[in-house]
Amino acid sequence: MNMLIRLGSLTSLILILLFSAANGQSRKEIRVPDILGYQTLKCDFHMHTVFSDGDVWPTVRVEEAWTEGLDVIAITDHIEYRPHSVDMEADLNRPYEVAKPLADQLGIVLIRGAEITRNMPPGHLNAIFIKNANLLEREDWWEACVEAREQGAFVFWSHPGWKEQQPDTTIWWPEHTRLMNAGILKGIEIYNHKEYYPEAVRWAQEKNLVILGNSDVHAPSTQEYSEGKFSRPITLVFAMDKTESAIKTALVDNRTAVLFNDTLIAERRFLTPIFIAAIQIKTKKLNLIDQDIKYLQIYNNSDIPFKLHQRQPSVGFSCPEEIELPANRTVSVELTGISEEVEQMPVLKMFYEATNLITKRGEKLPVNIDIPNK
Repeated sequence: MNMLIRLGSLTSLILILLFSAANGQSRKEIRVPDILGYQTLKCDFHMHTVFSDGDVWPTVRVEEAWTEGLDVIAITDHIEYRPHSVDMEADLNRPYEVAKPLADQLGIVLIRGAEITRNMPPGHLNAIFIKNANLLEREDWWEACVEAREQGAFVFWSHPGWKEQQPDTTIWWPEHTRLMNAGILKGIEIYNHKEYYPEAVRWAQEKNLVILGNSDVHAPSTQEYSEGKFSRPITLVFAMDKTESAIKTALVDNRTAVLFNDTLIAERRFLTPIFIAAIQIKTKKLNLIDQDIKYLQIYNNSDIPFKLHQRQPSVGFSCPEEIELPANRTVSVELTGISEEVEQMPVLKMFYEATNLITKRGEKLPVNIDIPNK
């Protein structure tokens, strides 16, 4: 037993040393505020390896996740579609088993998963937090989904607007209602790879589905995505801690957001705290008076740039109609006093909407910025 433990530890050490040597121990940290007593975890719950139709070994997915600032991943190789099976004949649980030692060493939470790959309907369904992928290999798609439920899986509809399966219009099928009514279907991808599905956002709102944004990456991620922080879509999960059980609880409780191309979509209860936590007014007191011009300094401490559009005029002073708050930058904003009453106001209020923060209702998030004046 001691020899086996030492060999297992040695294997893990070799993996981490090889990875560190190849990558220079360089990780890009993604700055999104923790909110409401939760940790904000950066996750990707949909990706593939050579064990189905991907181009990379499972440990590469772990290396990419660590380098690109992710906290949690699920390798979800296809159950029914394995074009490399002639060369990669293996147990369906093997991708997880190969990747797990390196994930543990690098502090990446690796979720066991698989993709149930069928024609529409019901299309492709990802099952994560499964226990045994082999048991999902069933001739009947419904039996595969019931097995996933019996294993305690969290099941979501992958790329519902994928043109290969819904070429003309993205529709909700009776089969998906059946899956929901059976307590199987819990989530839906509103963004997959490089595609956005507004219909999925509407369904998520109407049917109380969890929203997810995942890469569905097949090639090496550097070939799929540019160096921009959010060109690779991610699911933000608001969890009590960075453990598999806490992540699953957060998903079941519908505590997610989707971040892609500098756009953040979530319920308003999450968007507003993220904006408030990210914005810091650096000007202590403005002391604005009538016909005076003062400059307000606003610091955005997150990696999400905010694009603001004025939704109503401020009282006693004027401010720009449009403001951009770049990630990790301080912006100087010009304010002009336009009435004598501004001199008596202890707090000045600016009323905007964040045009790149979108609620599940499809609305731009209204935000207020309070400025100390006296």
